[in-house]
Amino acid sequence: MVTAAPSLAPPTRHRRAAAVRHLGPNWYAAVMGTAIVATAGAGLPGAADVPGLRTACTTVWALSAALLVTVLGARTLHWIHHRDQARAHLLDPAMAPFYGCLSMALLAVGGGTMVVGRDWIGIRPAVAVDTVLFTAGTVIGLVAAVAVPYLMIARHRIEPDQASPVWLLPLVAPMVSAALGPLLVPHLPAGQPRQTLLLACLAMFGMSLLATLVMLPLILARLITAGPLPLALTPTLFLVLGPLGQSTTAVGATANAAPGVLPSSYAGGLGVFAVLYGVPVIGFALLWLSLAAALVVRARRRGMGFAMTWWAFTFPIGTCVTGAEALARRTGLAAFDVLAIVLYLLLVTAWAVAAVHTGRGVVNGKLLAAPRR
Repeated sequence: MVTAAPSLAPPTRHRRAAAVRHLGPNWYAAVMGTAIVATAGAGLPGAADVPGLRTACTTVWALSAALLVTVLGARTLHWIHHRDQARAHLLDPAMAPFYGCLSMALLAVGGGTMVVGRDWIGIRPAVAVDTVLFTAGTVIGLVAAVAVPYLMIARHRIEPDQASPVWLLPLVAPMVSAALGPLLVPHLPAGQPRQTLLLACLAMFGMSLLATLVMLPLILARLITAGPLPLALTPTLFLVLGPLGQSTTAVGATANAAPGVLPSSYAGGLGVFAVLYGVPVIGFALLWLSLAAALVVRARRRGMGFAMTWWAFTFPIGTCVTGAEALARRTGLAAFDVLAIVLYLLLVTAWAVAAVHTGRGVVNGKLLAAPRR
């Protein structure tokens, strides 16, 4: 009797499982960074007059949705087959904060669905998709905003010189919900449902903002007392821009949604607050952007190579674009139009560089290999 020779190659499922052993939650940053290119581009001043721009943004949104599905699938395999590694990530103070990225990836793709994805799938499916992604992203973000700091306090052992901008990731997730939740307000029944969502977004704005204000002094103190971050972590300095730009976007979006939902006195006050808060914060964001860029140039000259931390150049800058766009619409100042366009060009450049290097690293296997000790 002739029997078939055993296959020398391992089953495809096992190969895939082995490939994702070291794929951490930081990979969701690629989804966030791609989605923000779409939403920020659609809101640029004069975007409607640029031929093909909206189609290009919708295409990028579709790419971000495909990336989300891919990374969710890979992370599911990771949790099923490599629970030891997943638990190690949670107990690693350098990796645990990236669990906030899952929330922001869901929220960013959901928001992009409402902004540009509706052009291809229609408004009712877009609302349905965003409702699911916004709900899941918000719940996960609120859990991460509590769970990660809890782990840092109760389980992690952290030295003062280990303070990092990465610590902001779980704290800024509720701010992303605050910025994107107002997109769903008009699609809820009038009255308390709309008011509840809008005020919930305002509460998440305050939650994230105050937590960020507590954390930022620790990060700045570490930089001043211990010197620049290690080369590979230097791009994470751009993460500080995230809560700054996103909070400006959030107050602008809340003010836009408030008329007809909240009493006129509250709606008017939110409109004033959007400007009085947003302008100083964008000013500080530009200061931090300059400082972070100078430190990145310094690190690059000292041999900083590509790592997944380069995705920190994308989403945070994108939030500053959407923040500048919100201020441009509310103030009518051409200066904010120019700022939004300049920052968007910087965003697209950073995204292209990070995407090319990531694709190359996946193909050659370097980005999926075990980290060097």
